Amino acid sequence: MVSQSKVAVVTGASRGIGACVAVDLAAAGYDVVCVARSSDGSPGRLPGTIEDTVVRVVEQGQRGLPIALDVRDETAVHDLATKVQREYGRCDLVVNNAAVAPPGTTADIALKHWQLAFDVNVHGPMYVTRHFGAWMREQGDGRIINVSSSASINPEVNWASYTVTKAALEALTVSCAAELAPTVAVNCIRLELNVYSEGYEARLREDLPSIEFEHPVVMGDAVRWFAGQPLTMTGAIKTIAELREIGVVRPRTQWLPKA
Repeated sequence: MVSQSKVAVVTGASRGIGACVAVDLAAAGYDVVCVARSSDGSPGRLPGTIEDTVVRVVEQGQRGLPIALDVRDETAVHDLATKVQREYGRCDLVVNNAAVAPPGTTADIALKHWQLAFDVNVHGPMYVTRHFGAWMREQGDGRIINVSSSASINPEVNWASYTVTKAALEALTVSCAAELAPTVAVNCIRLELNVYSEGYEARLREDLPSIEFEHPVVMGDAVRWFAGQPLTMTGAIKTIAELREIGVVRPRTQWLPKA
């Protein structure tokens, strides 16, 4: 049976930006499939699980489905698309948010960590786009939004893997947009601001004791705007600042998570 609500799939949805985007989409009327590795059955080191996010989705009056999945596993991503099709009969929006940022220069980073960054930040979104993009094309329409970073163009010396993989993700965005036009739009948000996620906790305690963050709700603003654009808008890479200038993202506020 085809869902009467629009359906969104959000990766990295157990906490931070992904969880906030999932809840914001539910508030906008989407049923949301929350995808991440951290689940009640297999919690991560940081707080937050996909089940926690689903509770918040349901509080918005929408259906939520938690799927524990590692985006590095192409077979699991294929099975995810099959399950969403079976459960909902449609998929209107995919947000590729899951990411990792192993520290290190190209000279000293462990090769397994370099590979991890590519597997999660580039190969994962490619697998998701491959399987959901094909289905969306058959469906007749759909939108895919990738989450990038200004690190793609402003590298930090000790975060080479993040810089290189986010640049690759932006290239993947443009390439897939050309492949899937005109029925599927593929766009990218380049996050240039300090938006809080629980992944910052260790750095807050160690080397970022005084940094202030914007609330991740700004990413919900950006995602909802892209989701509402015509399919002819594809292959675009927009920053939060650019979207704020046109009134899409709420005014900037300084926000520091409670200790």
